[in-house]
Amino acid sequence: MKKLIIFFTFICITVTSNAQLHEIGVLAGGSNYIGDVGSETYINPNDIMFGAVYKRNINPRFALRGSFTYAEISANDSDSENVARQERGIYFNNTIKELAVGLEFNFFEFNISNHRTTQTPYLLLEFAAFNYSTIDRETSPGVYTTKSQTSFAIPFGLGYKTKVMDFLVLGFEARARYTFKDDLDYNYRDSSYLDFGNPNSNDWYMFTGISLTYSFGRPPCYSAPY
Repeated sequence: MKKLIIFFTFICITVTSNAQLHEIGVLAGGSNYIGDVGSETYINPNDIMFGAVYKRNINPRFALRGSFTYAEISANDSDSENVARQERGIYFNNTIKELAVGLEFNFFEFNISNHRTTQTPYLLLEFAAFNYSTIDRETSPGVYTTKSQTSFAIPFGLGYKTKVMDFLVLGFEARARYTFKDDLDYNYRDSSYLDFGNPNSNDWYMFTGISLTYSFGRPPCYSAPY
């Protein structure tokens, strides 16, 4: 058993020490909210999002990933196909500042040093913390103060990336975020004015767009150029 533990420890150290290929870049595109207000379409970018991303490629199939994203979200009941929402007429806007970390899994081997492996679809599995504005309290009927609040989300997504130049990788991705909150739209259960929607259904937000990353660092042993 001791020899087996030493063997696996050696393998882990070898993989980690060889994983010297990094990517750093930018994100840009659109964002949208899904909840108790407005359209119920999941991929429906109607606001801007942008950010930064860093990746550490462990091997041709897996990469550790971290990103920071700033996004605006808004919704208007007039954009809904639900007649009840159209008649209600609620609208709002908010901002999201998100820090996410996780794993990027390539469906095919990806290695820009090998001309045979320079494009692949990929899957994202992440964990995110995000900051937004919500109602603090009602100072008088219909008058409210807001506060900044931080919460957590379970993000996942799909994408496709391809090499566009010697050290540049272009990606197209859609990232969904399921939150544990129901107040991104300023829903406030303690007020008759802002108590609306389904209290058992939490809010979502989406990012849809592109990434452009620059690869650098000593290529690991698995990526010897052909």
